[in-house]
Amino acid sequence: MTSNDFSSARGTPRHDLESSSAATVSAGPGPGPAPADLLRRLRARGAADPVTHVERVPARAGVPAPWPSWAPAELRAAFTGRGVVAPWQHQAQAANLAYEGQHVVVATGTASGKSLAYQLPALATLLADPRATVLYLAPTKALAADQLRAVAALELEGVRPACYDGDTPRTEREWIRRHSRFVLTNPDMLHHGILPGHAQWSGFLRRLAYVVIDECHTYRGVFGSHVAHVLRRLRRQCARFGATPVFVLASATSGDPATAAGRLTGLPVTAVTEDASPRGGVTFALWEPPLLPPDSSAASLVPPQATGEHDELHQVRRSALRETADLLADTVAEGVRTLAFVRSRKGAEVVAANARRALDDAVPGLGDRVAAYRGGYLREERRELERALLHGDLLGLASTNALELGVDLVGLDAVLICGYPGTRASLWQQAGRAGRSGQEALAVLVARDDPLDTYLVHHPEAIFGAPVEATVLDPANPYVLAPQLACAAVEAPLTPADLTLFGEGAKEAVDQLVAAGALRQRPTGWYWRHRERPEVDLRGEGGAPVAVVESSTGRLLGTVDGGSSHFLLHSGAVYLHQGVSYVVDQLDVVDGCALVRAEEPDWSTHARDVTDLSVVSVRSYVDAGPVGMFLGEVDVTSQVVSYQRRRIATGEVIDTRPLDLPTRELRTVAVWFTLSPQSLAAAGVQPADVPGALHAAEHAAIGLLPLMATCDRWDIGGLSTAVHPDTEAPTVFVYDGHPGGAGFAERAYGTASAWLRATRDAIAECGCETGCPSCVQSPKCGNGNNPLSKPDAIRVLDVVLTNLPD
Repeated sequence: MTSNDFSSARGTPRHDLESSSAATVSAGPGPGPAPADLLRRLRARGAADPVTHVERVPARAGVPAPWPSWAPAELRAAFTGRGVVAPWQHQAQAANLAYEGQHVVVATGTASGKSLAYQLPALATLLADPRATVLYLAPTKALAADQLRAVAALELEGVRPACYDGDTPRTEREWIRRHSRFVLTNPDMLHHGILPGHAQWSGFLRRLAYVVIDECHTYRGVFGSHVAHVLRRLRRQCARFGATPVFVLASATSGDPATAAGRLTGLPVTAVTEDASPRGGVTFALWEPPLLPPDSSAASLVPPQATGEHDELHQVRRSALRETADLLADTVAEGVRTLAFVRSRKGAEVVAANARRALDDAVPGLGDRVAAYRGGYLREERRELERALLHGDLLGLASTNALELGVDLVGLDAVLICGYPGTRASLWQQAGRAGRSGQEALAVLVARDDPLDTYLVHHPEAIFGAPVEATVLDPANPYVLAPQLACAAVEAPLTPADLTLFGEGAKEAVDQLVAAGALRQRPTGWYWRHRERPEVDLRGEGGAPVAVVESSTGRLLGTVDGGSSHFLLHSGAVYLHQGVSYVVDQLDVVDGCALVRAEEPDWSTHARDVTDLSVVSVRSYVDAGPVGMFLGEVDVTSQVVSYQRRRIATGEVIDTRPLDLPTRELRTVAVWFTLSPQSLAAAGVQPADVPGALHAAEHAAIGLLPLMATCDRWDIGGLSTAVHPDTEAPTVFVYDGHPGGAGFAERAYGTASAWLRATRDAIAECGCETGCPSCVQSPKCGNGNNPLSKPDAIRVLDVVLTNLPD
């Protein structure tokens, strides 16, 4: 274990845990033990020390600035009444830029008061001009609701803030359109509701002064590319009404925020990145669950239906979910308000359930102070959990990243992060949720048995010494651009000037829509030919959500995104909701409904799929002798064909049952490398071992790609084969899991040497002999992690790295 102070060297993220711009929630118990003492107690639980590294993030004093001269006295008094004596320097800088009419992005740490940076100019303008309006966009409903509370608490006359989203009763929507001057919504509602109804919103859009885009670093990949065009559609409608609003964006610390914000909005954006807010100190520990004796591996499995990880047949470490549940129970027992971030919905459920069980065993009733929070809950459940957390009724919460951006969580003492969240930006965003009134806080990253997590906890410099990633999105993706142009054409006929607004590829996309009969060209522009609007899914989740309904009562339990439904809601699948187990009786793919019944089986389910891939075109390639590196378009065909049932207690496979689900087809972007059979033979890879070598290298490469791009392994897929018909050579493919690509494969191609070097090191440094989840096994392998050859995977990557130019 190593420990050292956190430096403020260039490129290192700032991590800000307290802000004077947000009202502090003074609820829950008094401060528990100091973070260093708490960490010492947690580490003493087992025989072996699970902590591989401790990083000390020092406290920092804030640098205040005077109120801008243009800020009305009424507004300054309202902020002062909420405890904001003066803005911090970065808040004032961003606010001044926005008030002067410059598009600006403020990219600073969690709880650094970014909201004040846009509230100041927006509210000052609303008070000075009784006709002006402001539109606020958040990626989640919870964040918009939280911002509504903050703006409403200022009690400014005439502002009339209101949330306009899918939860807004229809009886209130007309009032909001006519009377609210500060509308808080999300990109989905802007896309589905406001822009299609632009005639009803004409008064609001004509007077629009500011567009606020909160947490803009979350708009990445296909989702970010869609949102980029929704914003261009918004700008287009505003221009038609004579408005040119100023865009103010807020982001977590990220690489090159000005470029990312400019790509998102299509406008020149100035970045404010120097964080001047105060910060409490953080003790940040990297935690690797202990190795298990070979004969106890199966018995220690977390109920697999709760993990979202399909293949843990050869578990060699204690599950990160079980470890996080125990840590959550321990911190709650110490009186420490704790938030545990878990990567999957099912994982959040099982962490909460196991923590509750452990606490009730120790002190009956204490388990009631812990709950789960995730997407898919009904509105009433979400609001009640948020209220309980804010008021201190809950001491511990296991959440997906739904709360990474959500309600104001000032007052937490500790954050547990179950598995690397995919990017350093998200890691620091989650860690920054801890910190009570500037006091010390504890953050713990609990590593999963996964190549990337294992690499990071043994290479802390990859977390603490590396710059935060740049946000990756590609507005030119034709699978995004064409549908968005179709939506724009419904709102108003497209003109040549609009093609410039929508950017690269717009003319080609319009020509394709004309050829397909969707648009008709006339002298005045391109017109939409159909009566119905095009159906466009902004989040790229594979279709509309699937409703989960209890058969016996007809009660709606929740929803699952369409892209995951074949894996999670197939007939016979086990589904968890707030700790209650259900079995799926029927999945109706056409109607988007799964019927379930309450049952507590002693088995879990694991879906299996088969994948085929063909090369469509090559965009770019590197000829490195026996090695070739390629970037291009591919067609991927996949189908969930069966599922296994396994005993929860032992991991024993009970049976494999067939499924009859439709095939899914995907055209996307991939990066792939080929090797000559001669080079593999020269490296000592026998012909019979080539499939296992390539398969192992593929798994590890997928696991390490998030080190280079803003993605996680669930955003990407892969395929390897000893001889692919399109390349006629041994080949490893890694592809984006979204139509048209999300920018991840391009990033992998551009950083191929560094990416594959980290992959090779992760495999070689793993202490196992034949391969494990920490290096070459994959939690989502459709072939049951067979065949795999760890030693030969290293030889394969050595051949690639020896020949591939840096």
